[in-house]
Amino acid sequence: MKKLLVFLLAFLAINVSAQKKREFRGAWIQCVNGQFQGMGTQKMQQTLTYQLDELQKDGVNAIIFQVRPECDALYQSSIEPWSRFLTGQQGKAPSPYWDPLQWMIEQCHQRGMELHAWINPYRAKTKGTTALATTHVAIQHPERCFDYDGLKILNPGIPENRDYICEVAKDIVARYDVDGIHMDDYFYPYPAAGQIIPDDAQYRLHSNGIKDRGDWRRYNVDLFIKQFYETVHAVKPWVKVGISPFGIYRNKKNAAIGSNTNGLQNYDDLYADVLMWVNNGWLDYCVPQIYWEIGNKAADYETLIRWWNQYAGARPLFIGEDIERTVKNKDLQNPNQHQQAAKHRLTQQMQNVKGTVLWYAKAAVDNTGNYGTMLRQNYWRHPALQPEMSFIDKVKPGKPRKVKPVWTSDGYILFWTAPKSKKWNDEATKYVVYRFAKGEKVNVEDPSKIVTITSNTFYKLPYTDGRTKYYYVVTALNRLQNESKPAKKSVKL
Repeated sequence: MKKLLVFLLAFLAINVSAQKKREFRGAWIQCVNGQFQGMGTQKMQQTLTYQLDELQKDGVNAIIFQVRPECDALYQSSIEPWSRFLTGQQGKAPSPYWDPLQWMIEQCHQRGMELHAWINPYRAKTKGTTALATTHVAIQHPERCFDYDGLKILNPGIPENRDYICEVAKDIVARYDVDGIHMDDYFYPYPAAGQIIPDDAQYRLHSNGIKDRGDWRRYNVDLFIKQFYETVHAVKPWVKVGISPFGIYRNKKNAAIGSNTNGLQNYDDLYADVLMWVNNGWLDYCVPQIYWEIGNKAADYETLIRWWNQYAGARPLFIGEDIERTVKNKDLQNPNQHQQAAKHRLTQQMQNVKGTVLWYAKAAVDNTGNYGTMLRQNYWRHPALQPEMSFIDKVKPGKPRKVKPVWTSDGYILFWTAPKSKKWNDEATKYVVYRFAKGEKVNVEDPSKIVTITSNTFYKLPYTDGRTKYYYVVTALNRLQNESKPAKKSVKL
């Protein structure tokens, strides 16, 4: 009986902790799989609208949208050509004309979601691309690229390429109201049998006295990551820089710090020293792609999430979750269920894990394995604010002013006025509305009391008969979702 009680208490503790007020709930929307190619403007907008509506119901609060898969653009750019993954032909503008990135920013913000622009830094051509536009960097500067296993790669050993990618990022951040800019796991190319990275000439020119070729390649990527981070924050300090590396940093058999795994390694194979970037503060968040199942012999999910939690906690850590693999594999403790519940419990138990990013959005929208239903009915049932990033800025906006319910032709509306501001960090960009019953303790740390997170300065009240008293609390959020003190109002509904 005593053991049962201990188990129940532990279970309840896990479920209480699962209702986090702040949690990054992201989803990757990729174009490189060709899901939008040749759709046309109207059909693509309809498809994305449906996806965003369903993801909003699932509780997603951030979209990571692929806008640069191969030194091209799903946005208006004077630097790089339009993507073939949008129009079917690189360099061809969409018709009827639209700007997918701008459109997605507007749509996400209307739904209270963040929009992070996802770029692939070095890849200049995917295997399936047969023709490049005349304005493409690989045509304009072929000497700055190398061929590898059917790909074209901007050579990380050439300093001009670092400057070029940073200029692209600067252009995006300066012209678009993005909340973040995001890179995936392609740095030096994934190793392919019989292929050699042709960088002898660059090594001779730019070795900087580094004797080991692997160390030199890591040094090149390190220089780029640092420059990229500083470039973005120099333009807009609130834009978050995130990277989603491959799920294994190093295997223990190769390094004492490594995980008890046996697979491809960021450090040794992709020349990506992710821990250096995290510990030096060159990222605002890190999303390791832990796509395997609990119990995988080569790369166990539980082993890896515990490793990343232990070693990569200097910056907010979000876990990249593969929906299809999760629902395909069974929970070891409950063979009739897939692993979603078990993985969710692990993410909630890890001190440094501040969220999850779903690979990929369409699998959640299609409700593969009932995954989306479980999110909206259970794990992400209540809204969540973004994790705090006090290392960027700690300033909070003032609280909302003149909170007042007003009868209008559209019904009973709670109105308020934005707090006064002087700088970006004390400007209110969103508001959180909480609702408490009469006699209930006002606790704004309870996410179950959040009725909406909105950019509007009003909320339509659910009026019934005007006999029941409720307390509504409104707080202001700035661009980093630092939260103001509450403004309260008693309302009879």
